[in-house]
Amino acid sequence: MSSPLSFPADRTAVLTGAASERGIGRATADLLASQGWHIAILDIDGDAAARAAEHIASRHGVQALGLGTDVSDEDSVDAAVSRIEAELPPAVALLNIAGISSPTPFMEETKQGWDRVFAINMTGTFLVTQRLLGGMIERGLGRVVSISSISAQRGGGTYSKVAYSSSKAGIIGFTRALAREMGEHNITVNCIAPGPVDTDIMGGTLTEERKQGMSRDILVGRVGTVQEMAALMGFLVSEEAGFITAATYDINGGLQVS
Repeated sequence: MSSPLSFPADRTAVLTGAASERGIGRATADLLASQGWHIAILDIDGDAAARAAEHIASRHGVQALGLGTDVSDEDSVDAAVSRIEAELPPAVALLNIAGISSPTPFMEETKQGWDRVFAINMTGTFLVTQRLLGGMIERGLGRVVSISSISAQRGGGTYSKVAYSSSKAGIIGFTRALAREMGEHNITVNCIAPGPVDTDIMGGTLTEERKQGMSRDILVGRVGTVQEMAALMGFLVSEEAGFITAATYDINGGLQVS
């Protein structure tokens, strides 16, 4: 029977898509670093990833590595994770945050556009998770948290359309099925389903007018912040969250009542 294991004092959290200064990933990386996690940022923008890692290391006094990585490319993922394994303490947590939106209506969507959304949002999650799980299984300890979306639950209705919603619905199924396989290894697998958040993924920086429009049906009367998303993800990769797995956490201000 599995039993809870204490986290090592020196441990690494790997975050994909965490280079953007206004993104959920960057806020989560900052939060985890403030709690003593060493940080690895994998992002398609290698220069931004390196700058983010440098800032986090100097601000929080932890080790941090920022690597240009195409999460949809197996060789790119393997090269990045190999460097993490060689240069940082053991990876205990993976946060799959890299993603792209798609506001294209279904009848205007192309196979190229569809494939691009799934390559980043779904295949990228598969590739990075599979590559990092080997070490987690060997050590008998790990946390995996991925980002789905309220769009997967409501069938869109915020900004993105069918391709995005479908890819994010896949994250929920991926999470549940993988959690079944990983439980015996003391590895938990969860995801969060954010509602509208003040980032740039929904077609650029949100104006106050657009925020008000999006907030109309949200029970708390506003869009979410990246810090609120980070707080939930930070808890789900914590030592205290070891009895939570296969869960999808709604974090949407009451826009979707499950």
